[in-house]
Amino acid sequence: MRILVLGGLAAISLTLPITVVIVVVLGIVGTSYAQTIKAYPHGASSYIVASDNLGTIFGLIAAAALLIDYVLTVAVSVSSGVAAITSIAPALFDERVWIAVGIVVLLMLGNLRGIRESGTIFMAPTYLYIGGLLLVLASGLFQFFVGHDLPVFQAPAAWTAHWEGAAAGVGGLSLFLVLRGFSSGAAGLTGVEAVSDGVPAFKPPEWRNARNTLIAQVIIFGSLFLGISFLAAEMRIIPDPNEVQTVLSLITRNVIGNGWILFFMQITTALILALAANTSFADFPRLSFFLARDGFMPRQFAYRGERLAFTTGIVALAGLAALLLVAFGASVTALIPLYTLGVFVAFTLSQSGMVINGLGAATTAVIALIVASTKFLSGAWLVIVMAPLLIMLMVGIRRHYRVVDAALALERIPEGKEVAAEPIVIVPIGRLDRAARQAIAFANSISPNATAVHVTNDPKDAAEMRERWPDWAGTTELVVVESPYRALIGPLLRYMDALQAQDPKRPIVVVLSEFVPRHWWEQLLHNQTSLRLKLRLFGRRNTIVADVPYHLPKPEVR
Repeated sequence: MRILVLGGLAAISLTLPITVVIVVVLGIVGTSYAQTIKAYPHGASSYIVASDNLGTIFGLIAAAALLIDYVLTVAVSVSSGVAAITSIAPALFDERVWIAVGIVVLLMLGNLRGIRESGTIFMAPTYLYIGGLLLVLASGLFQFFVGHDLPVFQAPAAWTAHWEGAAAGVGGLSLFLVLRGFSSGAAGLTGVEAVSDGVPAFKPPEWRNARNTLIAQVIIFGSLFLGISFLAAEMRIIPDPNEVQTVLSLITRNVIGNGWILFFMQITTALILALAANTSFADFPRLSFFLARDGFMPRQFAYRGERLAFTTGIVALAGLAALLLVAFGASVTALIPLYTLGVFVAFTLSQSGMVINGLGAATTAVIALIVASTKFLSGAWLVIVMAPLLIMLMVGIRRHYRVVDAALALERIPEGKEVAAEPIVIVPIGRLDRAARQAIAFANSISPNATAVHVTNDPKDAAEMRERWPDWAGTTELVVVESPYRALIGPLLRYMDALQAQDPKRPIVVVLSEFVPRHWWEQLLHNQTSLRLKLRLFGRRNTIVADVPYHLPKPEVR
């Protein structure tokens, strides 16, 4: 409706015809996915279907499109939910971005905790929303069919002036504008694939229950969508240019009034949109798991936490969605152009992989082209650019894993005993204490030729260290490295380089002494030299780091 009104206030009358076309497309796509669910009872993700039937590259195209779409689903759904809240609490409008980010954080924490029986938890708000919306639609349709005229929406003068000015700049209604409005409305079809992605979550027989759920989903959504569009068109609703009021809140106010039903509808709308966002928190980590399993994403995405949740995928999704919300000001209007393209690309590839779904594939392919062409400058270009980059990234990750696997592969256990070169063992010490003595003792258990290394810029300190050393450390050799600039790590690394230059084949073992305080907060009182040194040594070739912790004993009670 926000797109159509750019063609003039009278263009709002096209809302219902476009809705009818979208509902027809919904029926085609729903029928197509119902067949796919039966063919793939263990999960009918577009990535799996396209990979199996069209090849790896098409599977990655579908995966990239879905990953982007899942992130946008969270951003758009949460933004829409916040808009439902601000419709009854306009004072919160200026804080909408942080409210949206807060909702994303709550969803992330809930999923990290592992929400069991989520269907039962989400059932109540779903049915409350559907029931409340059916009540509003029934009231409006009753007034229309029994002869009472539906109240015509009286838009504020500022709204009318805004849209008339915007329409004057566009130059009137055109086919391009109609197609652009259609592509915005087609965003409502996103989510049809969610059931096919989660077939294994259903009770046996999984595919049959999933298919029945999908059919019910299509019927419910189609009916509600048609009803809302019919009333909006008949009542001549004009969208709020400031995005404070939603179209649904305007319909409810005009049909029923400003009473508790309006409050109920907006709260349940916010809840249902939060649940829509939560769908992505199930599907994004699951798709990431499949990609990580196949080597196209980092292996951390295949890791399940203690509560059997894909922790990395959940956190990554929340972070990316929060970034989008901040970047686009939690504006549904700004986010929608990015939203639709990815899912229709995934629709097309999934259905192209199934010969029986040719009509659905052709339909969604045409819509994908419409979305790409009509919304390119509005934001779809970002998805068109990001998808190939994401695909190249996944291919690069797969190549890396293959190179690593080839380098680490061992076809059989080699005959005979492999003998490692004797290591060079050094113990960096800062002072003569119990922790350093324990590290030296451990180093001597590795090699009889272990060397303690003291780095200092103070000649007096060096002389004192040498004087005390024989009585304190026995036969262990001490080397003092002078550091004129009070640096520690640099001079130590140069000393190690000089040692290994004498015999490059010998590894060098660095034994670090590190005392452990009794309380975690006491760590803040120390400079963490060992930790900084470990980080620098981690990437050094032919180097082994051994950490010897010394736990501070409890004080004696006197």
